[in-house]
Amino acid sequence: MRGLVVKNTGSWYLVKTDEGPTVPCKIKGNFRLKGIRSTNPVAVGDWVHIVLNQEGTAMISEIEDRKNYIIRKASNLSKQSHIIASNLDQAFLLVTVSHPETNTIFIDRFLATAEAYRVPVSLLFNKIDLYDEDEKRLLDGLINLYQTIGYTCYPMSVKTGEGVDAVKSQLQGKVTLLSGNSGVGKSSLINLLLPELDLKAKTAEISSAHLKGMHTTTFSEMYPLPDGGYIVDTPGIKGFGTFDMEVEEISHYFPEIFHTSVGCKYGNCTHRNEPGCAVRDAVEQHYISQSRYASYLSMLDDKDEKKYREAF
Repeated sequence: MRGLVVKNTGSWYLVKTDEGPTVPCKIKGNFRLKGIRSTNPVAVGDWVHIVLNQEGTAMISEIEDRKNYIIRKASNLSKQSHIIASNLDQAFLLVTVSHPETNTIFIDRFLATAEAYRVPVSLLFNKIDLYDEDEKRLLDGLINLYQTIGYTCYPMSVKTGEGVDAVKSQLQGKVTLLSGNSGVGKSSLINLLLPELDLKAKTAEISSAHLKGMHTTTFSEMYPLPDGGYIVDTPGIKGFGTFDMEVEEISHYFPEIFHTSVGCKYGNCTHRNEPGCAVRDAVEQHYISQSRYASYLSMLDDKDEKKYREAF
């Protein structure tokens, strides 16, 4: 039987089958022997094949090939990565200029990670109803920066509804990862898009059936949208970095740096201290944003300092 993994609680996976019912599943141990450098060989968004048992649960027997996925550094240091979700059509990163401020390094790390795994990203700038004149100027500057690079930006307010319709129109029929730091309004946006969703009741129902004692708040979950498609809700994400990238690759995931680097004197230029570096020239002339360049350098520093374990 074939189905879609819609929730991961660590030990159990909830699979929505092609026939309709959602079945709690576990995985066969051999998935952990296939050299997958991940804490979770099965991820939300995976299409899988399951074998039912008499208890009404099932075993996942096969994972279909993924078209893409997005990962973060695993909290378990003995592993390489944690797959947040797979088979995504797009990702929406919810950010705020203030209340609280989203750090541009966080934004850029998310964008670079998504670029690396071929997931298109749009930026949702929330809480525009709260901004004073200085904050609005900063908002305009950030939107101009990211739109110039090629990212679609949506200024919006979940509280007032301003700009939300434009976001809704981009969700229909697509699998969309929704992410953002704590406090930016992610849960409020999901409740606005899916007002009938009672998360507490749903979690309690699942727990009483098969998942007693499981802590379910730190894993991803998919929610079907009324007009087709899914929202993938993610936990607060930390640990985006270079653990699955080579130093030479990192600039590839900053589009404006990658395009400018064709003018560098050396083909293996890391854009730090090398002579004849077109990228540093572009930063000095303000063709490349200083904040983006700082984010790029921070990712290089991660790799040099080996903050993350090397691949094994």
